[in-house]
Amino acid sequence: QVQLVESGGGLVQTGGSLRLSCVASGRFFTNYDMGWFRQAPGKEREFVAAISWSGESTYYSDSVNGRFTISRINYKNTVYLQMNSLKPEDTAVYYCAAVGTRGGVVRTLTEYDYWGQGTQVTVSS
Repeated sequence: QVQLVESGGGLVQTGGSLRLSCVASGRFFTNYDMGWFRQAPGKEREFVAAISWSGESTYYSDSVNGRFTISRINYKNTVYLQMNSLKPEDTAVYYCAAVGTRGGVVRTLTEYDYWGQGTQVTVSS
């Protein structure tokens, strides 16, 4: 079984930055594809960003493209989400997810097998 633990969430002002981290443990392998999703109160969980196992391919939702950057350091079993120019509409619980490699970026929620507990991001004003 794979365990994923997110950290780095918090309260920031509009225009500020945060970097989220997700550390994997247990039966986790470097060749897992990874993604970030978010869920605001009363809304469905939505795709944010994804990265292939090699780190060579990334993909972003239109709402965060140009502001967020996903990356990974495989020997640390860690994936990051750098969030810049934050807006109030970015407020949500952010989740990381993992799945055995599909050969590219994975954008669909139902394709992921493992999920973290989530970390709260709140953007004021």
